[in-house]
Amino acid sequence: MSHTQTPWFVLHSPELGKAFESFYKMCNENGVLDMKTKELLMLALTAVYHSPDSTEEHLKRALGAGATKEEIAEVLLIAAAEGASTQLALEKQLCLKYLGATSKK
Repeated sequence: MSHTQTPWFVLHSPELGKAFESFYKMCNENGVLDMKTKELLMLALTAVYHSPDSTEEHLKRALGAGATKEEIAEVLLIAAAEGASTQLALEKQLCLKYLGATSKK
């Protein structure tokens, strides 16, 4: 989330938007998880949710927080695998619903 301009959600829903912005900022502060772990987690999530700008931002932040190239590559591969398995589960449901079960012996 860029801190140079007011986010669109604050402009269009000031009360909830500001609350969300505060919550998001708190997620980026020190807590139980260190910043490297938080950035790797956010990197995986933004990659799975297909947000290229956020993925790039969190990749840079992960590097800045001490993540290695190998850790970043592994996180992105895990995210890709989990994203694919989630997609396959949805596709299975749709196939069963509209195409029916098949059995091959």
